[in-house]
Parts: sequence; structure tokens; C-alpha cells
Amino acid sequence: MQRKSLGLMALIVVPGILIGLVFSILLLLAPANPAAANCGPTVSVVINGDTKVDGYSQEQLKNAAAILGAGKALNLPVKGQIISVMVALGESGLRVLDRGDAGGPDSRGLFQQRDNGAWGSYPDRMDPTISATNFIKALQKVDGWELLEPTLAGNKVQRNADPYHYQKYWPDAVKLVQALSDGKFSLDGSDCAIPGKSGAGDDYPWKDSPTWMQVGAGAAAASSLGMFHRECVDFALWRVNQQMGSKGEPFKFLNGTFRPDGQALGSALAWKAGWDAKGWSTGSVPRVGAVVWYAPGAGGADPTYGHVAVVKEVKDDGTYVEEGYNGNPPPDDHNYYTRTVSSDVPSAFLYLPTQEEK
Repeated sequence: MQRKSLGLMALIVVPGILIGLVFSILLLLAPANPAAANCGPTVSVVINGDTKVDGYSQEQLKNAAAILGAGKALNLPVKGQIISVMVALGESGLRVLDRGDAGGPDSRGLFQQRDNGAWGSYPDRMDPTISATNFIKALQKVDGWELLEPTLAGNKVQRNADPYHYQKYWPDAVKLVQALSDGKFSLDGSDCAIPGKSGAGDDYPWKDSPTWMQVGAGAAAASSLGMFHRECVDFALWRVNQQMGSKGEPFKFLNGTFRPDGQALGSALAWKAGWDAKGWSTGSVPRVGAVVWYAPGAGGADPTYGHVAVVKEVKDDGTYVEEGYNGNPPPDDHNYYTRTVSSDVPSAFLYLPTQEEK
């Protein structure tokens, strides 16, 4: 990481009077209450003796179908149906197991439910439909499960030691639900959090808009989020909105409305304090989609304003791929960039409510 490459990336709040006017207008236009998350339709099961999915037996497919049927009966959106199949894959491989493990010797069934009174009788836990119904009812009681990463939503129900245990089963769960359901679906157009979706490259909506350096520090240089076009903070707040299901106007999170105390996020310097004021968690471990926060001067960031970016990919060697805007020196400033960074370089990673530190 070149220390001089983060030079002027967060100079976005001057002059205050003009931009304050823009922020005030945007504040008036902000929605009072965000719309409920749309997690896709509830799919119905279509399975017969000819239904085949590579790598899965008829027994496993029937168990997956029982889970989908239980979700349909409880009007569970398709994301929840996929989560339910994912958890069963991670717990039992979609088999009704009449045994537990070292951590839960009394665990039984598709979801390895314990004999603690919460999951019904032994026959209940060994019945695919009843055990799935009990899992789904518990999932629906998790506050905000729709906006959690699927593996975290599953963990809130199962309470297993590793909250990311189920992550690797998500692709197969999607494949199974698609194969066994009554129609093709996509979560890409829904409001709900989808794992690994920090954006597909430079999809920033204002990539061709003028910067404040080109047209002056007025309304013409401000995006709908209340910050200047093509600054690091504007891109990062766009990613926050995008991952929280707000992909168009009116956006849920604006510069002037993000913090409960009304203070702005206009400078990268304020982002860590903004996260703290919001009550959102921070940590030292990169997770896809987390905001990367550099305190002033850290990692070559601007000595006055610092810098923010977004984690695009996490690698196994202790590095991650960072994406953002205005992270290169002129003449390539105010453009999209990616770079590989050691995880110990930033000052902190700022997590969304969909994320937790592993």
C-alpha cells in the first residue's frame, strides 16, 4: 500500500454554509420510516421421482422439500426458506440423524435440535416437517433476521460456536431451493442482505458526476446522499445503503440523518464516532462489505480527514481487497480504485448490522 496514495480523499465539507443548505434540503426529503425489507416471495415445492440434484439423494431432496413446505405454511420469504435449508445442510447434511455430537450428545434430527424442551419431543425432532416448523418459528422471532447475513441469522437460532459455520452451505442451499421450487427467483432485486454482495465493481451511481473541484462547493456537486460526488465518504455511504436494501431514492441513510444526534458524516474523520453513536459494532477483522476506516494519517491517509473505503474481498493470507473512491493521487483521484491491503493497516473496520466480527 503506497502511503502517499490516500492524500486528499476526504475533503468534502467546505464551504460549510453552502453544503449545509444542501444537507438541510435532503434532510427534509428523507423518509420518516424505512419500508419493511422485501425478502422475495414464498416459494412452493415441486418435487417428484424425476427430480434430481447432483450430489444429493432422494432422501435429502425430500427433507429439503419438507423444509420448504414448512416455510410455505408459515409464509416465510424465500430468503428464509434458503436459510432453513442452509442450516439443515450445516447441521445434518439434510439427513434425519438419530445421534448427536460431542457438543450436543442429545441433539437429533435435521437441525440437530437439543432435548431441552424448546424443540418438542423426540418424535418432533425426528420429524422433518415438525422440526423445520420449529426452526422457522424461532427464526421469525429473531429481530431483523431479514437484514442479517444468512449464516448469522441461522446462528441466532442455533447458537452454535462459530457464527460463520453455515456460510459455505449457502450456494448449495440456493441450488436446492431453485431445483425444488415452483419457479426461478433471484434475491438480487430484493431488499434483504445477501452474502458476499459488497457490489459488482464500480456501480457507484454518480461516477460521471462533476466533483466540487470542477463546479464549486455547491448543490451541483452534491449527491442524493448529501456529500460531494466521487468522494470516499459518498461511495462508502452508497455501499452502506446498498447493502441495507436501499438502492435508490429516497435513501435510508443520508449524511445528515445517519447519526441519531444529527451530526454529519461528511468527513471521514467522523465515521468511527458516527458508528459508535449509531450503536453499530466495530472491530479489527475485515468482513466483506464492512467499511474500512483510516484515522488521520493512518496507512497514508490524509493527516486531517482520514479515509474510508469498503471491503470487497477477504483473502486467506491476512489481506483483503479494498474498494473506494478518491484513493489515488492526481490525476487519478476522484475515481474508483481497488487495492490489496494488510488487515492490520486500517484503524478499524466498521460493521453493518448484517455483520459481526468473527
